[in-house]
Amino acid sequence: MSEVVKKEDKSGAVSVRVEDDLRQLKPSLEKVTVSEGRTTLNTQALDIRKHAEDCLKTVNKQQLVLPPIEDLQKKTISKWTPCLEKISDVKKQRENLPGAPAGEQDKLALNICLPNKRSIRHQKSGKLLTDTHRKRANEAKGDRIISGSVVNLQGAESKGHHILVVPKEDFGTDSKSTCHEQPVCKTKAESTYLRADKDCTPTETPAFTTTSKSMVPRSPQSLPVDIPRYLFTIRSGQVDPMAADFCHFKQCFVLCWSSVVDVLEALQKLLREFAVPLAKVGGERLVELSHVWDSGWSKAPSAMPVLSVLENWEEVSELISHPGQRYKGEGGIEAAAIHIQSSWRRYLARTAYLCHCRRKWAAGTIAISWLMHAQLCRVRKALQARRFSQLENSRSRAQHLAANWKRIQSFKRTIIHIPSLGYSQRKRLNLRGFDILQNIQMSRLCDIRDENVEVIYICPQHLGNDILDYYTSLLKCDGATDGADTTTARASSSVRRYIILTPEAVDYFPTHNMCLSTLLKYSPQTLKHIRNLIQGKHAYIVGGIAHVDDLAVADELGLPILGPEPAIAQHYSTKSGGRRIFVGAEVDVPPGQGDIYSLNQFAHFSILVKLHETLAELMTQNTDVQRWLFKIDSEDGSHGTAYCDTCHLSCYKWALQEYHRYGPELWNPKCIQETVLLRYLDEIPEWLTHYAQPAKTSCYPNWACFLKTFLRQGGVVEAYPPSNSVTCLTVDLLLEPGGEVTMFSCGDQLHGGCKLEAIGSIVPQSSVHPETLHSICTRVGRACLQRRIVGYVSVDLVSFLDHNTMEKKVWAVDLDITYSNQLAMTQMLLMMTGGTLNCRTGCLEAPMPISEKCCEHQIVPKAPVGNLCAVIGNHLFHSDLSMLYNKVFLMMCKAHGIRFNKKTKQGTVFTLFDSSKRSSIGMITVSEDLQRALATFARHLSVIHQEISIPKSQGETNFMEVIKEIEDILQMTQNKLQREAKPAS
Repeated sequence: MSEVVKKEDKSGAVSVRVEDDLRQLKPSLEKVTVSEGRTTLNTQALDIRKHAEDCLKTVNKQQLVLPPIEDLQKKTISKWTPCLEKISDVKKQRENLPGAPAGEQDKLALNICLPNKRSIRHQKSGKLLTDTHRKRANEAKGDRIISGSVVNLQGAESKGHHILVVPKEDFGTDSKSTCHEQPVCKTKAESTYLRADKDCTPTETPAFTTTSKSMVPRSPQSLPVDIPRYLFTIRSGQVDPMAADFCHFKQCFVLCWSSVVDVLEALQKLLREFAVPLAKVGGERLVELSHVWDSGWSKAPSAMPVLSVLENWEEVSELISHPGQRYKGEGGIEAAAIHIQSSWRRYLARTAYLCHCRRKWAAGTIAISWLMHAQLCRVRKALQARRFSQLENSRSRAQHLAANWKRIQSFKRTIIHIPSLGYSQRKRLNLRGFDILQNIQMSRLCDIRDENVEVIYICPQHLGNDILDYYTSLLKCDGATDGADTTTARASSSVRRYIILTPEAVDYFPTHNMCLSTLLKYSPQTLKHIRNLIQGKHAYIVGGIAHVDDLAVADELGLPILGPEPAIAQHYSTKSGGRRIFVGAEVDVPPGQGDIYSLNQFAHFSILVKLHETLAELMTQNTDVQRWLFKIDSEDGSHGTAYCDTCHLSCYKWALQEYHRYGPELWNPKCIQETVLLRYLDEIPEWLTHYAQPAKTSCYPNWACFLKTFLRQGGVVEAYPPSNSVTCLTVDLLLEPGGEVTMFSCGDQLHGGCKLEAIGSIVPQSSVHPETLHSICTRVGRACLQRRIVGYVSVDLVSFLDHNTMEKKVWAVDLDITYSNQLAMTQMLLMMTGGTLNCRTGCLEAPMPISEKCCEHQIVPKAPVGNLCAVIGNHLFHSDLSMLYNKVFLMMCKAHGIRFNKKTKQGTVFTLFDSSKRSSIGMITVSEDLQRALATFARHLSVIHQEISIPKSQGETNFMEVIKEIEDILQMTQNKLQREAKPAS
């Protein structure tokens, strides 16, 4: 038996030597290269084959003996619980063996693989046990198993097979047999190694139950389980080779030690590098990782798989994860230096890369910017050339219109009305309901009262059928007093002589607040429709506030514009520009100063100082003026107006005393005014800050906001008339291209809550003598013609009684180069009454109905002409009007007797210009005299207000302000009549 042990030791030594040689052979075999279809090996590595053959021969000649069990009562053999997933079903194997008898199939159940690499190669060849072994296994039934003997089958050994000899003592009376492990070295009997599927893991042999026919495995639930863990310790990255736990682990896994060594070295190196003081290694996990290392990884794995073999891997992982831990271990200084150098090189490379990226981005940005600049320059030049071409064509057509104006007016012609508001973009975007504001002049349709005129009206919004039906019925009643047949013919003709078009671009730009000319410019279908309508006819365009897109539309249609060039109109439409025209026309203007602005947008302080100095000089020269107005150049009406009263100045009374002390004749020298001037300069800044206020707070909430815009855009400082009774009037002129000046309309302004804003007028005007008015308007018109301003112009005047001279003065205060709202409403007034407005006499004359009936053969006498008076409301606003549809509103007015009588030419008529919001209307009331017209207008407004208003919540409206204004006018008129009646009595 000792000889056997010696042989076993020799076999173990040879196995270890073979394993070491194979481990050294492994890196050499990786140098195998394949070239031209042949395999070339390193010849030095082939010398190991001889050692391997010697080892195989020694092992093949070895006799395998299981150690006898001396005392079964003292020693218990640990029993192995089989892994059912790796043990094949014996019954199925017997059934699937072709041609094998039942006896032979039972014998195959004893086939067991020994734990060495050679047996794995035999598994691949398909044989594990020799035929002799199978014969002896069949004979080993019950107690016939050879007890404590050594079976040496040379034939089986020569074929590389192993025979497992089971001692007889292993079989008890209960017919149980146990297959023990093969001893490789001096180890415990309960440890066994079965290598299957290229694994080298410690397992235990299964126990079998011997029956009369076959051996059947026991149930695994009935066998105890004792799985060894093979723990050993690594301290400071080094394993103690003499430690008992490590020696035991090494002896158990000696056959696969070469693979385990690689993993163990990698683990030790990792622990040394991170200065891990203590690590507990699980041997089984280490062996499993070595198999994966051999079969799958050509490179060393990451730290986490290696650390997974540790029992205390959580503590080790936490230690390794500490910042800087790597530099405390083996090679830490070199690793730190490498890391510093690599970080520095990375920083340099990253900095250079970012610099390169910035330069590349800058170069791309510069290139794109240059390309965009060049493209914009080309586009700008192209637009300038196109606009210059449009301007030249417009001038040429304007000259043709001026030369043929008289002839065109005497023939049939088409007027294209484009009520565009060509304000600046900033101003347009700040206006609410801009489309409604552009459609207020819808009564331009009434130009068809001239039978030679056809009207094409461009509407800035889509109108509902209710408004279209209303104007269709309204335009049939043109105030004619001819016979019934003639009236019917004229009515049908009037309907055919107007058309309303809405540009399709209205739907494309619903919220951009574009002027109507721009919308029409981008509406090719509408332009094409207009070209078809005017083909072969005399036609021209009547616009609104001039815009550069007016020229584009006129060029597309090939028509002249009855108006000035946009640049000229914008220059003289400002407050300062109008004042220059008035001064050039030699008409009276208020004391003031225009063109208060600076070309330098940052010189606000200098402009403010100039404003204070100018205001102080004006106040010193005109001490009787009690209110001063500040008007922004680019604004119209009262939107850009503010005022400040001199009564709030502490030195104003003292200045008046100084003025009266010297008298008007001695007050003009500068030396006398100097003391008052200096006093004003001291108090004006604080006076304006505390007491100046905008006329309409909806546009500018306070003086600071107004002053900021005033200093940026420039403006005018003017005096308000020094009188308690001031009347404002508006006169509309037509500056014909042929050079004639015609007064089309004149009326006294009707104000609302703001005394500086006109929301209506009284036609005809009665505040200024007609001849004086005609003289002023003629001079203004000629001054405009000299500056190439043609078309429709609106002039605002103020009349008041000068208390110093007790004479009536008229000042020209504003000039609007546009088609005014008053003129549009006057056209409807003349159409409804069938009359004419004679501004030279100041009378509105209309034919009166004939009361007596004439016989058939009697000549119809000419209708008598009577004088009428009308009150016009251009823009009446009430938020509660939106609750009623237009048809319902008209029916309500008709039920209250608010309508127009076609026979008497008196009554009330409305203008509707909004289908969606329906909060604004226009209204005209016609009567025989001024008092009755004013009273009727106020009464109708009051009725409408009461009908549409909700009792508990009053809507936003200007109805009540207009009513109050009319009541004041009626009171003043009544007082005047009473004063005139007293001397007569």
